[in-house]
Amino acid sequence: MDLVAYFTTLARYNVWATQRLLDAVAVLPDDDYRRDVGLFFKSIHGTLNHLLVGEVHLWQVRFIEGQSQRIPLDTELEADRARLGERLLEGATRWPSVIAAIAPERWASTLDYVTNRGTFASLPFAPTLAHVFNHSTHHRAQITAALTALGQRCPELDLVYMLQQEQKPA
Repeated sequence: MDLVAYFTTLARYNVWATQRLLDAVAVLPDDDYRRDVGLFFKSIHGTLNHLLVGEVHLWQVRFIEGQSQRIPLDTELEADRARLGERLLEGATRWPSVIAAIAPERWASTLDYVTNRGTFASLPFAPTLAHVFNHSTHHRAQITAALTALGQRCPELDLVYMLQQEQKPA
């Protein structure tokens, strides 16, 4: 399996799905966007902030810089919803170049880091990177469930829809 091609596809999907989700969320009134709808991070806003914390400020820093920041997972890094969306997309669009820069021998190694609880972790590199994209998919799914509960249309976010879209002639 070509891991660079596989993870580049996941990174493209992450950008595509994040953009589609943000477009769907953009139509929500602010009260609905910030309402506690029973998600783990309470609101759509809280869940999007969690994605910014996890994907960009924790995992990207671990993979790019080899550093471990300790940021509570429910931290509101961005109160402004438009800026939050911009920052999420900026972070998502960084992944393809990160993946392209990974040395071939790195894929079979480990990612060593310090968890948010302050404990050392050493995990297989490639599956841990897969976790980052899986984690984002998980929380996007929670947000689509919240959109449905709020009576809103949800975008199709399955990977195969992106792949089908990419095959259509321009």
